[in-house]
Amino acid sequence: MSGRTDSLPVWVLCAMAVAGRAADTLPLDGEWRFRLDREDAGVTGAWHGTPLPGRIRLPGTLAAQGIGDPVGTNTPWTGSIIDRSFFTDPAHEKDRLPGCVRIPFWLTPDSYYAGAAWYQREVSIPEAWRGKRVTLTLERPHWETRVWLGNRPFGPQNSLSAPHEYDFGLVEPGRHVLTIRVDNRMILMIGENSHSVSDHTQGNWNGMVGRIEMRATPPVWIDNIQVYPGTVPLTARIAVRLGNCTGTAGTGLLSASVSGPASAGESVTRAPVVWDASGGRAEFEVTLLPGSAWDEFEPRLRRLTVSLDKAGDSGGAGDRRTVTFGLRDFAARGTRFTLNGRPLFLRGTLDCCAYPRTGHPPMDLAEWKRIIGVVKAHGLNLIRFHSWCPPEAAFAAADELGCYLHVEVPLWANNSAKLGDGDPVDAWIHEETERILDAYGNHPSFVLMACGNEPGGKHQKSYLAQWVLRHKSRDPRRLFTSAAGWPELPENQWQCLPGPRIQGWGEGLKSVINAQPPSTAFDYRAFIDKRDAPVVSHEIGQWCAYPNFAEIVKYTGYLKPRNFEIFRDRLAARGLAEQARDFLAASGKLQALCYKADIEAALRTPGMAGFELLGLSDFPGQGTATVGVLDPFWEGKGYITPDAYRRFCNATVPLARLARRVFTTADTLEADLEVAHFGPRPLADATIAWSLQDDRGIPAAHGTLPPRTIPFGNGHAIGRIRVPLNAPPVRAPARYRLTVNIRGTPFENDWGVWVYPEQPELPSLSGVTIAHGWDASAQAALQAGGRVLLLLPPSRVRNFPDPRNRVTPGFSSIFWNTAWTRRQPPTTLGILCDPAHPALARFPTDFHSDWQWWHLITRAAPMILDDLPHGVRPIIQVIDDWVTAHKLALVIEGRVGKGRLLVCSVDLSADAGKNPVARQFRASLLAYVAGEAFRPAAALTAADIALLSETPTE
Repeated sequence: MSGRTDSLPVWVLCAMAVAGRAADTLPLDGEWRFRLDREDAGVTGAWHGTPLPGRIRLPGTLAAQGIGDPVGTNTPWTGSIIDRSFFTDPAHEKDRLPGCVRIPFWLTPDSYYAGAAWYQREVSIPEAWRGKRVTLTLERPHWETRVWLGNRPFGPQNSLSAPHEYDFGLVEPGRHVLTIRVDNRMILMIGENSHSVSDHTQGNWNGMVGRIEMRATPPVWIDNIQVYPGTVPLTARIAVRLGNCTGTAGTGLLSASVSGPASAGESVTRAPVVWDASGGRAEFEVTLLPGSAWDEFEPRLRRLTVSLDKAGDSGGAGDRRTVTFGLRDFAARGTRFTLNGRPLFLRGTLDCCAYPRTGHPPMDLAEWKRIIGVVKAHGLNLIRFHSWCPPEAAFAAADELGCYLHVEVPLWANNSAKLGDGDPVDAWIHEETERILDAYGNHPSFVLMACGNEPGGKHQKSYLAQWVLRHKSRDPRRLFTSAAGWPELPENQWQCLPGPRIQGWGEGLKSVINAQPPSTAFDYRAFIDKRDAPVVSHEIGQWCAYPNFAEIVKYTGYLKPRNFEIFRDRLAARGLAEQARDFLAASGKLQALCYKADIEAALRTPGMAGFELLGLSDFPGQGTATVGVLDPFWEGKGYITPDAYRRFCNATVPLARLARRVFTTADTLEADLEVAHFGPRPLADATIAWSLQDDRGIPAAHGTLPPRTIPFGNGHAIGRIRVPLNAPPVRAPARYRLTVNIRGTPFENDWGVWVYPEQPELPSLSGVTIAHGWDASAQAALQAGGRVLLLLPPSRVRNFPDPRNRVTPGFSSIFWNTAWTRRQPPTTLGILCDPAHPALARFPTDFHSDWQWWHLITRAAPMILDDLPHGVRPIIQVIDDWVTAHKLALVIEGRVGKGRLLVCSVDLSADAGKNPVARQFRASLLAYVAGEAFRPAAALTAADIALLSETPTE
């Protein structure tokens, strides 16, 4: 062997570190016997005393091995189903057929079982374990376990976060039958949507994953070690808990040694310890050798090894245990977080436990290092574990790679659960919190903790206030808040609130991004200034892209994307299957624009502590929420790279405050430049360079700011630029890009702006009829072989074939999805067009929505083309929700009899003269209609056009 350990599973590393000697550990991986207990007859029937008939491999789950019932319309799912159309809508009739059920609201498992299952095997206790205490570790069972060793019962245990540890005491060497009962029903009412148990993401699986092993310890053993490092002075307080199964008191000596980065050697501390018949505790301080502290830039780790020697023993017969920690001081200073005294801004994403290949979270170090590496490659530095707690491997990987973790009690106590009403869940929450802190408290990456997500209950505030007070007094190494989302309590050490974001739940078209003209000048300082604790914005983003049907082949486990199959088939039924990839690319570009706007608004806000996206990766449940630039496998979809994402999401980000994104040649572009900087140290002698250049790369202006030191923080103005747009080399119409960078560094950012002529050049309109309705004059002009530009008023567009599913556009992408939000607008995903189409020759655009389109889409209504001939291809297409999958357009063209027709459902009349974008768009369409290139290919009838603005009659 090479001696390397970085490729070993984390449970192996942990076993090596904790047990110290391989002879003291007995892995139980392999074939087990099993039996489903559908009638809950196993306990009274003493199933532990008879061989079980089935065969299964552990670690593993029932569902992954094809064990369970076929999925049907009566499957007892764990999770809220807001849109229940699957059960009643005739359109889903084929999806409800027995044997081929396809559900649209989350991934469909091959089989499903909720109830008790029994697992059994023989174990052989070696003679070398005689006189030793024997334990059983089940690293991640789901959910409640009971254990029998022979006829001796143990349990139950019901942690969803920490390993289930069973203490068998002294066990006679030889063969024994080990039987484990696992029950994956809702053991306690923690909320059916909690990602620790819900079918929305990981699924309600039954089984055991991770380490399954027995271990031998001395009869007096080190049960737990907690390390509380301090930076001034350079010491660490060590709290040791001892266990004792001898039944007698005793004394001994603890020896502690610390090693770490840049250390010349190990420091050794010795402390006496006493214990009674049930065990003991000891606290002492160790001196830490000089070395780097732990943070995201230098994740330097240290190791503490504690040995116990009993008085009178010789030859080192006691116990030994090693833990890893980091030297770090995470604190709240006003509305800021600090780490080791330096201001810190948290740039987070959510992990909702969506792991489709396995149906359960990864248990190995390598996969967690891959995921965290992807997160950091996108400029983020934190992962929030939404209503669940990850396994040891996640903490170990985050420690090693320098990623901060926000961990939650596995709870979403809302709708189906409440807090503070005296139910059993109230006591369990405190117990589970203590289990999490005992198991993972030494990890320096573990900086934030919350009591689950968005709680409910009449007494929730008083209950959560006590939860915060109790646990922050016990563990000062991290900061506690009541819950993610709410409530905002004075006891909280930090607040996780949904206020600071550009689109809120239920805001629809009244949100910042949809109701206010594009700007990069606003921030949330008014919100932050009212608080006296750090604020992390809760679940910002939630911007959808079109489903990536090419992703379907990745689902090689038992969870299948039948939801994607439904959406793919609907698109094909509309004759749009060949556009799926284009819909993904165009909607993905808009999604990235929305996330950039969300993130930069937070980075511009002085005193803000951070944000948590929902999310960097897709969420396959809750009606299907394709909100990530990554898929559920933490892999890219092809429309934005990690490098591009880091331009606006990083430890250091150049920013520009632009009051608007659209200008005319009579205007002056003005921007205030800033840098949000939360790097390892201030940037000394930094030179800020900027340029304004068009899409051809030709600069209109450029410059540099005098060198200066950029301090930690944000909201600091570093310079102002002014560019008159009324003279060459500025040209119009054109898109320009304002780019700002810090010379000699990788930090650069950019913003699109559009410059239009103050008065666009209009063509001769001889032979062109401009109509504002499908009236007799328009029809007569076409019959005569004329050219018609039909400017169909949005108020008269027929876009509600089903009143329950009205098409409602907006600038932004869909927020979360339409199923879970009851069709909160927008219900569309931006536009798709060909920038080279001659109708757009005088209107610079990309193939997707960009900020100039806000000035058109907010005054438009998409036309539904479902009943028009298939050959009608929109010039400007609107991407519909994947649930309704309409063929939508803002601009179409066609031959009507001898005439030629172009129809536009953007309001280009009324106050269009005050809107330079609408003015230029109208001029471009007119030039096309009046020109030689206007030769529509598709044939339309008068009846076809009537369908666009009138409800057809029988």
